[in-house]
Amino acid sequence: MLQNIRPHLRPTLVLALPVVLSQLGHVMVGFVDSVLVGRTGTVPLAAVSLGVSSTTVLLILGIGLSMGSVPLVAAADGRRDLPDLGRLLASSVGLSALAGLVLAGIGQVVPYLLGYLGQSAEVVALAAPWVRVISWSLLPLMVYQGFREFAEGLGLTRQAMWLSVLANVVNAVLCYMLVFGAWGAPRLGLMGSAWATLIARVLMAGLMAAYVLRAPRLRAYRAAVTSWLPDGPTLRRLFDLGAPIGVQMAFEVGAFAASAIMIGWLGAATLAAHQVAINLASMTYMAASGIAAAATIRVGNLRGSGQLADARQAGFAAYVLGFGFMGTMGLLFIATRHVAPLLYSHDPAVVSQAAGLLLIAALFQVSDGLQVVGLGSLRGLEDVKVPSVVALLAYWAVALPLGYFLGFGLHLGAPGVWAALLVGLSIVAGVLLLRFRRETAPGAPLPVPVARTL
Repeated sequence: MLQNIRPHLRPTLVLALPVVLSQLGHVMVGFVDSVLVGRTGTVPLAAVSLGVSSTTVLLILGIGLSMGSVPLVAAADGRRDLPDLGRLLASSVGLSALAGLVLAGIGQVVPYLLGYLGQSAEVVALAAPWVRVISWSLLPLMVYQGFREFAEGLGLTRQAMWLSVLANVVNAVLCYMLVFGAWGAPRLGLMGSAWATLIARVLMAGLMAAYVLRAPRLRAYRAAVTSWLPDGPTLRRLFDLGAPIGVQMAFEVGAFAASAIMIGWLGAATLAAHQVAINLASMTYMAASGIAAAATIRVGNLRGSGQLADARQAGFAAYVLGFGFMGTMGLLFIATRHVAPLLYSHDPAVVSQAAGLLLIAALFQVSDGLQVVGLGSLRGLEDVKVPSVVALLAYWAVALPLGYFLGFGLHLGAPGVWAALLVGLSIVAGVLLLRFRRETAPGAPLPVPVARTL
């Protein structure tokens, strides 16, 4: 098996590395926000945790919806179908922009619901205005995603990487200025991080749009656009593929958000510790999701060109890379679990609890990596509906009830809730690996592409 996948390791890694950095850009915003806000106190850090937990589901739902364009673009590129690529470009941007507007509107309602989640009043009071500003940033973020996912479907991953790096530098500088009132800027505290994120995401959207609309290497694809109004059948293809991806991702992230709400019942210090541990775990997850995105591109492109055996090996190559990376990150978490939390807070209660949660996070690194790579590989086959059902059952029928039982029934607290999440991730990882092996076995009928169901 290793001999068969060796030719696919380097091409997958070359695609994955820029996507890894791009994906890390999404969570680096939260990392900077958490580190800087954590310096202002435990309650503001807990408020960021509540705000992130209540808005991340919307963000991930939108990102998942936009990801539906990647396998379609990769397959059309494999067929060298320029007219279809032109339709996909216009429709993916249109769908993402519309989704961003809807999600930003929904986000304005979220602050009114925070008071019903059983959190402390002082945490809710700080989180509500933060959520309102962050929710508006979903619109430019989704515009960025619409252009980005089209480019990445073509294998152009470096551009989004550099834009993500630039936006994160801008966010970090603005966040420092606005949180602490540095260099003559107003001192906004917690709210400074929200405004910095909004400005950085507007910049990302503008620069990514400028690249796709002006780059000479993309001239042929722009010329293939007959109308910038979204095409109805193409919109349906994108939605039929992207919606299950978004729902699956929302089920997973929603389970973590619900876990954060349960942990918030244990107090501000415990919720702040959860924010520290989940923020660090999110960075490794998003890096693994970059490998998964490369798997989607490689599997989709090879499948579109009729090389089904190579598509199978490309998926397994991504599995090997994901296992190696996340296994290493797990060991790193174990080694640094008492040191890393100090980046966020010097509150002894927060640091000690975060160290315990990072030990559990280390254990679920491999499961988390394998499940996200499995999702990426199956997306390359345009197989998205069954993984959504698997996520629903594993996280919401198993992990969350088990987390409540362990955390509150057996009084294990936050570690019990996290142990249940480990169980859910492991179930998803195992089921998706078995499904990818079965669906790509020699002679097995592949899932019918969305484009052929219309």
